[in-house]
Amino acid sequence: MAFTSFGLHPDLVRGVKEVGFTRPTPIQADAIPPAVEGRDVLACAMTGSGKTAAFILPILHRLMARPRGRTRALVITPTRELAAQIEQHLAELAVHTPLSGAAIFGGVAMGPQEHALRSGVDVVIATPGRLLDHFKHDYARLDALEILVLDEADRMLDMGFLPDIRKVLKHLPAKRQTMLFSATMPAPILELARELQRNPAMINLERKAAPAVGITQAIYPVAEALKPTLFLELIRRGDLKDVIVFTRTKHRANRLAEVLERGGVSVARIHGNRSQAQRTLALDGFKRGQFQVLVATDIVARGIDIEELSHVVNFDVPNVPEDYIHRVGRTARADATGDAFTFVSPEEEPDLRAIERAVGRSLPRITVSGFDYGQKPVERFEVPIGERIAAIRARRAEERKRAKEKEERRTRGGAHPNAKPVRAEPRSETKSARPAADRPRETREQARERIRGAWSPDRPSSSPAARPRHTRGESGGRSTRPASGGSSTRASSAGERSGQGSGPAGQGGQRRRRRGGRGPGGAPRPGGA
Repeated sequence: MAFTSFGLHPDLVRGVKEVGFTRPTPIQADAIPPAVEGRDVLACAMTGSGKTAAFILPILHRLMARPRGRTRALVITPTRELAAQIEQHLAELAVHTPLSGAAIFGGVAMGPQEHALRSGVDVVIATPGRLLDHFKHDYARLDALEILVLDEADRMLDMGFLPDIRKVLKHLPAKRQTMLFSATMPAPILELARELQRNPAMINLERKAAPAVGITQAIYPVAEALKPTLFLELIRRGDLKDVIVFTRTKHRANRLAEVLERGGVSVARIHGNRSQAQRTLALDGFKRGQFQVLVATDIVARGIDIEELSHVVNFDVPNVPEDYIHRVGRTARADATGDAFTFVSPEEEPDLRAIERAVGRSLPRITVSGFDYGQKPVERFEVPIGERIAAIRARRAEERKRAKEKEERRTRGGAHPNAKPVRAEPRSETKSARPAADRPRETREQARERIRGAWSPDRPSSSPAARPRHTRGESGGRSTRPASGGSSTRASSAGERSGQGSGPAGQGGQRRRRRGGRGPGGAPRPGGA
């Protein structure tokens, strides 16, 4: 069977050939015909089966004949990385068409996403949380929607997105085509399908979840403390080329990345505590071959497509068999081959037995020749959560203590707590540094001279308040006295106080000037004495 047998638009067939698809995979052969007809589809498809093209091609084919400028298809995915990957596949398949798509997810600015929604991009690929953020605004209206796709539905259920999905559905038209793809079919997913779909085409619902046929699986028994050393030894021997290694927690991912960096291995890490920019750079760099190892949590266990990935390593045994199947499914995609190794400590044997029951066979055990399984680890690999929390609390308490001491020092210095410190100016060398007790005591006559010399026309002052003010005497002439130091001036002789001479008349004139003075020509001002 060829893609031309589906009746797809010729421009889409050209895009399929350029991507490198030669023949459809089983899920594509089963899902594309009913989807092109507009029927609802409920499909159970294992990871790496090519299900992305199984719903992207029918969407593009149906929208080729529809008017542009309105969003008519919505694909909801559980993770940012999967949304970005679907958007990339859509662009590759629609390269010869006028159709466009946009990925909407958190961790990045909302501006470009808002522009895509306002302009009516043809296909939106979104995570539930960020889409709900946009629905709070009037520009995010999908009333022209015709096709809805829920991809990796069981993963969204595991991540707790089912309530968000129900909220999203309230913003969508009731009349639409709905396609639901899931690696497993738990009861809540089947119940959701019954609510959303009408007479769907059911595909592989009885299929049991299992790894792809081309994956070679093996178990490496090793003590928990020696897992980092064994992994580094396999890389140094060349047994692992480009590899994704999955850890149970974000802390263990960080610790393993640090061990590999010290060992001279080019490594990147990706988990929920990394920013979206860091996650994108890590994944893109690994795809380009910039990094040999990508340390990850289960955030990339679903749907991430990396061509020709040779190895997947489970550094920790997954607690759920389905997670194991999705992890090892990163290799041997699209009928390729690959290796999946799992490090198993004695404490993880029960989880391993559950995985073997799920895959239906016992997995082979491998012992690395020449590796010292009895050696003692150089350092402790994982810091217990209690110690990490205690260290964080101690660090924050120390920071609060330093901040409090800094504020107290500023308060004692008389400065505002938020004021910037002012650098003290050095004392001038011309000023005397002798204590006041050692200085000679001035006489009364020296004090008078000092007061008289507080200001003079020949001695300008830098202070604006010390500039002279002009008043009129009784004869209409102008006299000058300082704005400051008035009490000192009044303490001087009566002639100096009046500016006209001494005697009672002069003193009275001075009193009149203080109350209001005289106007031009010696006339009293209003309110004067």
